[in-house]
Amino acid sequence: MDSTTLAAAPAEPTGFAGWAIGFMEALGAPGAGTIIALENLFPPVPSEVILPLAGVVAGRGEMSVLGAILWTTLGSLVGALVLYYLGAWLGNERMRAIAARMPLIKLSDVDRTEAWFAEHGVKAVFFGRMVPLFRSFISLPAGVERMSLTTFVMFTTLGSLIWNSAFVLAGYALGSNWHLVEHYAGFFSKAVLVAVVLAVVYFVVSRLKQRREGDQELLEDDWPTQELEAVTQPFDAPTQEIRRVR
Repeated sequence: MDSTTLAAAPAEPTGFAGWAIGFMEALGAPGAGTIIALENLFPPVPSEVILPLAGVVAGRGEMSVLGAILWTTLGSLVGALVLYYLGAWLGNERMRAIAARMPLIKLSDVDRTEAWFAEHGVKAVFFGRMVPLFRSFISLPAGVERMSLTTFVMFTTLGSLIWNSAFVLAGYALGSNWHLVEHYAGFFSKAVLVAVVLAVVYFVVSRLKQRREGDQELLEDDWPTQELEAVTQPFDAPTQEIRRVR
């Protein structure tokens, strides 16, 4: 990106970014933590924007960098715990009941997911905190599977600390050019979104194909029976007539 583009960047953020800066300037580091907690519950609110802005506000002296990192990490943990307890309330039985009512979903899919999470849940929680979209949703299966609360808190905190530190420090270092963080992080977020969409499309197409193949096999299995009924039907009619005469 050339110097002309950088010069054209607005000196003071507007819209949501402007509101977030004002909120953090008014409340300090706890304000940054509050917004991040809400971001966990409402994923459309992007942490890739909020965290660098916390660094910008820290650079202005409204709060310390360490305070921004610690409070945003606490906010991440609070939001994750809300979703964890929501997942625990749902539980396995409710999740299976919901899955049974969903088109194209089999209970065997739920079984495989549970088995995968039982083996890889810790890694999923840790690395999931550093992946857009999954940052919030990974807490739900952790709650459903009743992952140890101590384990969940520890790895959620560690993953969030790494992610938050990187973005807060980037915003602190870049200052008014914080939008560069959003620009490049946006590519990562879009790549994740495209990967999710492709995975969903692949799942739907493959499941519809399996359903069609299953229906075709049922028709082929029924064909000999249908043919036999068609052949024997003329012989059944006289027999029925004789029975009525008797």
